[in-house]
Amino acid sequence: MSDELPEPPAIARDVFVGPAWDRANAFAELLAGPGVVRGLLGPREVPRIWDRHLLNCAVVAEAVPPDVRLVDIGSGAGLPGIVLAIVRQDVTVTLLEPLLRRTVFLEECVAALKLDNVEVVRGRAEELVGEREFDVACARAVAPLDRLLTWAMPLLREGGELIAMKGERAAGELAEAQAQLRSSGARTAELVTVGHGKVEPPATLVRVVAGRAPERARRRRRR
Repeated sequence: MSDELPEPPAIARDVFVGPAWDRANAFAELLAGPGVVRGLLGPREVPRIWDRHLLNCAVVAEAVPPDVRLVDIGSGAGLPGIVLAIVRQDVTVTLLEPLLRRTVFLEECVAALKLDNVEVVRGRAEELVGEREFDVACARAVAPLDRLLTWAMPLLREGGELIAMKGERAAGELAEAQAQLRSSGARTAELVTVGHGKVEPPATLVRVVAGRAPERARRRRRR
């Protein structure tokens, strides 16, 4: 397998439209170049940047409501946060990442792509509880769903949504997280597929709607 960045597939033109097209191409170059050199992406991932990473993240936008404040927990190389910011200029994106080398890369990407709807925050989700509140939290390959719920749910307003990219493990993780869903005050939890006709297979998400936080969590927020 070649480790060179391939040409974008034809379907990418339908996903990244207008100014998003140039930004997506520029982000692909950043991932394949500095992203690999700094260890944020493995060299074997370069041939799959478009289909496995950019397109797979972009279709998640189908599940994101309009005009929301979104936090990408454990943003890493900006997947899916930067991609969502590229395709959805109406969404305000916070890239939350604890590691310095990753936040430096994210800040450089945001500046290079001129994304004025993105901020980079160095830290962990637990540190923002009570300080910030979001409409949507998303995450990709960060942690099992039960653990992700403990990080994401306290950051969401009542009625806000966690959108977790889980792929083939989605149904299993959802079943295993039932106790945590109840204790975190989740209102609903379901599997959602997006990207039909754009990515193969379609991307599978777990969408959890936050209900009223348990009393103990509400007390922590007020402190």
